Amino acid sequence: MSRLLRLTSLWFVLPTLLASGITLLTFDLPSGYLDGVFLLVVAALAILLFDALSGQRLSEAARFRERDYAGTREAFVALALAALVVLFCLLDLTLFPVPLFDKPTAYAVMTGGREHVRHISDMCWVLPPIGMLCTRRKWLCAALVAIGLLFPVLVIDRNRLFASLFAVALVIALRRDPEQPVPWKTMLVLALTGCGVFSALGIFRSGLLEGITLPFSAVYRASPVGIKWLLLYAAAGPYNFGAMLARHYHDAGILLQQLIPQGSSIATAGTGLPLDFPTINVGTEFLPFLLALGPVGAVLAMIALYAMASWSVRRLRAGVSLFSLLIFLRIAYVCVMSPFAPQAFTWTNFGFIGACLALQLLAAWLPDRTIPARMFGPSGQQSSVQPRSQV
Repeated sequence: MSRLLRLTSLWFVLPTLLASGITLLTFDLPSGYLDGVFLLVVAALAILLFDALSGQRLSEAARFRERDYAGTREAFVALALAALVVLFCLLDLTLFPVPLFDKPTAYAVMTGGREHVRHISDMCWVLPPIGMLCTRRKWLCAALVAIGLLFPVLVIDRNRLFASLFAVALVIALRRDPEQPVPWKTMLVLALTGCGVFSALGIFRSGLLEGITLPFSAVYRASPVGIKWLLLYAAAGPYNFGAMLARHYHDAGILLQQLIPQGSSIATAGTGLPLDFPTINVGTEFLPFLLALGPVGAVLAMIALYAMASWSVRRLRAGVSLFSLLIFLRIAYVCVMSPFAPQAFTWTNFGFIGACLALQLLAAWLPDRTIPARMFGPSGQQSSVQPRSQV
């Protein structure tokens, strides 16, 4: 991985710049809306410049490849976590309607206790990396990867599908042979697969985007419907950010909802938020901070996201712990998705990070004899060369 690609800030700077460019391509922006897009671009470039000068980089691929997690106490705990997630995925599919087979709108119905089940089944994205890293049994690895990719499709959760594909791609890149270049062809295939399924699920769930009255550009109007779904999803976040900045609208309640347990990180529908089109309610990671604290709050949130990503990279460099890697995968993903929706500064995200820290501590306390080698496949004994996990 080149030195440039190992920059911490690139995980959210490049997506922010890409989403801002797509916004300019997709919309003929009304007066004042460009200011919000400009704010995102300038703040992102300033953070990129600071990061380039600071010298912090993600570890070389060799550091990740040399670690053999299978057979370690961390792998044992991670496989127990995977079993719990699989159980809740099965409960989600058996106790409640399956949106893909029942009706598309069922994906948003969280009554009858489904919201509590979903808190665990939403972690399905951890199954592929745990399967790829923690077992030498090919059938178990394949099963965990398949469940992590198929469950989001069944419940029409495109965000979790992207998270699973992102985790697979990043693990492949980090664990590749250091003498080999980044497998861009594999990355491209995963990206195209995710975009294709995303568009198909969008059409299945919400139709053909007819009746949406927004100032679309000629490029958007001439695009196929599948491409329209991708353009609209990528551009709606910066567009809504610019719209709220142009209106000087304030509502601290949206930020509080995503920080308080049992709140919602996407509670924009039905809140009185003066969106240009009510169902196009996605926003950037920084929109709630803009609504609560103004432009300064949005910039501070961008800086805080960079600080969070830097913290995850430092933990990873310290020892390449399995749970530090899961934390990094999560934070890298929310950084990539920051131009589209709030996921970093939510109580569920902080809860996942806290759970990983607790599980890493638990793994460090486990006696070696509690780990049955048969779980890991051939040569699955506890490795004597792995350093003790540190929290």
